[in-house]
Amino acid sequence: MNNILRKTPAEQRLMRESGQLLARVFAMLDEFVAPGVSTMDIDRRVEDFIVNELRARPASKGQYDYPYSLNTSVNEVVCHGMPRDSQVLKSGDIVNLDITLEKNGFIADSSKMYMVGDVSPAARQLVQTTYEAMWRGIETVRPGATLGDIGHAVQRHAEGRGYSIVREYCGHGIGREMHEEPSVLHYGRPDSGVVLQEGMTFTIEPMVNQGSRKTKVKKDGWTVITRDRKLSAQWEHTILVTADGFEVLTLRPEEAQGQ
Repeated sequence: MNNILRKTPAEQRLMRESGQLLARVFAMLDEFVAPGVSTMDIDRRVEDFIVNELRARPASKGQYDYPYSLNTSVNEVVCHGMPRDSQVLKSGDIVNLDITLEKNGFIADSSKMYMVGDVSPAARQLVQTTYEAMWRGIETVRPGATLGDIGHAVQRHAEGRGYSIVREYCGHGIGREMHEEPSVLHYGRPDSGVVLQEGMTFTIEPMVNQGSRKTKVKKDGWTVITRDRKLSAQWEHTILVTADGFEVLTLRPEEAQGQ
């Protein structure tokens, strides 16, 4: 617990600002992502929008020597997909866009699945179930709950529908640094692990596979794919533990309508 940084009200306001700016990036992408657009086109558009429109910084670029402004994970790519000019989206693809943004010293982190053109019912179901699983985890957040409660809620929803949870990658604390304590697993036992306290900020970002949960890293050292080459989906939000529950700092307008 000593390594977990609880944010002051002033710090929470700054994180909220970063989160709201990041939500605007996804609103822009809703009109941009389409068949015929390359993943490198997306990277260039995101960097330009964050820097020149929002006057902020794409926090992923340069982190751990990563050269791009976001991850673009298509179909069987679980996470950390690298943008390429040669990778052009086509009808039927699903793609996760994972973006971080820093403003006034604080970072927000979120990802969204995009279904490109005419996507199969099976792919749509995977994407929807993963989204629901993320929200099951979010809805457990409150002071006195545990990280195990979050992981259990996510796991139960996804596995109950026949999918598998990737275990090598997890959510994380976030604030002035992209990766802070604690690690937030997307599987676990209720009433286990760190007890949540007001002011904690972290991501919940389950990766859910159609087939086996096993993954492997490609030769580029970044791109993680499913071993069986079946589809994978991921959604992510940055969460604040409030006095009586949670606040989703990266909530998007289309989601706010349902809250």
